Amino acid sequence: MSVPGVPEQLRFDELDTPLRDTTFVVVDLETTGARPGEDAITEIGAVKIRGGEVIAEMATLVDPGRSIPPHIVEITGITTAMVIDAPRIERVLPAFLEFARGAVLVAHNAPFDTGFLKAAASATDTPWPKFTVLCTVKLARRVLSRDEAPSVKLSSLARLFDVGTTPTHRALDDARATVDVLHALIARVGNQGVHSLTELVDYLPDVSSHQRAKRTLASHLPHAPGVYLFRGPSDEVLYVGTATDLRRRVRNYFTGSETRGRMKEMVALTTRIDHVECAHALEAGVRELRLLAAHTPPYNRRSKYPKRGWWITLTVEAFPRLSVVRTPTADSLGPFRSRSTAVDVADVLAEYCILRTCTSRIPKGREHGPQCPPRELGGCPASVHDRATEDAYRPGPALFRQFLRGLDDAPLQRMRARVEELAAGELFENAARLRDRTAEVVLALRRMQRLAALTALDQLVAARPAATGGWEFAVIRSGRLASAGCARRGIHPMPVVDALVLTAETVVPDATPLRGASPEEAGLLARWLDQEDTRIVSASSGWCEPARGAGSWSEWCALARAGSASTRDAETRPPVPGSADHRLGWRS
Repeated sequence: MSVPGVPEQLRFDELDTPLRDTTFVVVDLETTGARPGEDAITEIGAVKIRGGEVIAEMATLVDPGRSIPPHIVEITGITTAMVIDAPRIERVLPAFLEFARGAVLVAHNAPFDTGFLKAAASATDTPWPKFTVLCTVKLARRVLSRDEAPSVKLSSLARLFDVGTTPTHRALDDARATVDVLHALIARVGNQGVHSLTELVDYLPDVSSHQRAKRTLASHLPHAPGVYLFRGPSDEVLYVGTATDLRRRVRNYFTGSETRGRMKEMVALTTRIDHVECAHALEAGVRELRLLAAHTPPYNRRSKYPKRGWWITLTVEAFPRLSVVRTPTADSLGPFRSRSTAVDVADVLAEYCILRTCTSRIPKGREHGPQCPPRELGGCPASVHDRATEDAYRPGPALFRQFLRGLDDAPLQRMRARVEELAAGELFENAARLRDRTAEVVLALRRMQRLAALTALDQLVAARPAATGGWEFAVIRSGRLASAGCARRGIHPMPVVDALVLTAETVVPDATPLRGASPEEAGLLARWLDQEDTRIVSASSGWCEPARGAGSWSEWCALARAGSASTRDAETRPPVPGSADHRLGWRS
């Protein structure tokens, strides 16, 4: 019976693999020394257990291929004569790996034993499986106080727990003793709420009892994809995250697998966990972005301000110029994460679209130029090219608009020609600087045109095969996820699609380049659509990018970025004219 306000212990069916259903193989080795790879194994003993019962045992001497040192003989009692007829490790190791397959590997001081086994596997070209490894030394140090167990040697723990087998420095005896120690330690942690393998592994790091006790906050979460919200004492949202399995992911915050200090602090403040169950991971990702924007939770580091990018836009005046702003207009390029990057790109575009860079306001009917610095002192591009009147100036803004829409790539052609001209004149640093600026322009324009092509579609319905069978569907309208759902295996998909379209959110776009869509949401949708197994079910119109857009410059941009990396690797060493370094990134 549930008592309000009293935490409930989770049932086994709510956890990961219960400890009673977990198979452990407890192993112990005897060796010729303490150095894996240099010393060799002389004996292997292993005990397989599940549910507290011994299933099987394995024990064998191993011929190390060398004599056993006297001090090792004194400790273990294993002599060179005893192992001379024993099998070599190349015969024993495959048998042991088959014996331990699918089990959790346990050893007392596990790094020692696994180090020798891995070294033997490497020496014999035997693949080493990805075992989950549990060290009873670490577990004992975590469970027992120093007063109770000043030493965690196997012999000391065997006396402490009064085990049935006395360690003798022989592999099978020590493995049996370790089994009893393991059972005693598991009994201790069971009283602290550790009932599954995952919890036992996570228990090893230092986790406060207060943090572990709060895992009951996740008891109502489903094993389904979705978004979770940690709420604080005043019901404020502290953190938003997404998961393919809500319960499993959220429970990790209350175990040793969570090592981030900020997250431990957040968990300490948490009083409640809300969730939004989603049809699939894409819907969860979109809802996460929207909730981040709505709540700006203090413990999230990214995506809290999806509309705070910088945009390059044309001003509205008689002689328009480029301005860096927060809010885009119909003639804008962006978004950029930093204002400095946006300013650099704006300066390059102003130069090659022939737009003024002076900031004085020019009334209609007046001329541009008298207030600009002389041409010899670096006047703005409009002055350099004698664009004094409104009629003479008009081609510059028109070219910028055509450039944004992918109808004219003349500015990029001019930039490339100038890079080649500087390189031919052996002005390599200037050429590399302009090459990198040009690549920045291409990347920014490509990103915007790619997203604009998606947001231009009034409706797009797409599908992907679900991992569990059936189909995942997304109804996208003007770059926003308007509806999401799944058709399970064996269910005809088209009625599901029709229902999703009928119930999809109504989207009212605006006149900005992305029609009001969040760049992060549109980017997430575009990446989902770009996956190989995604299929288009229907679209309101053709989905395409402009023929003269930045997409056609992708190869050149890749070469330019490679050239930039080569330049940095060479520590700004000037390339030799005619060499590969000289040409790299400077020709399409």
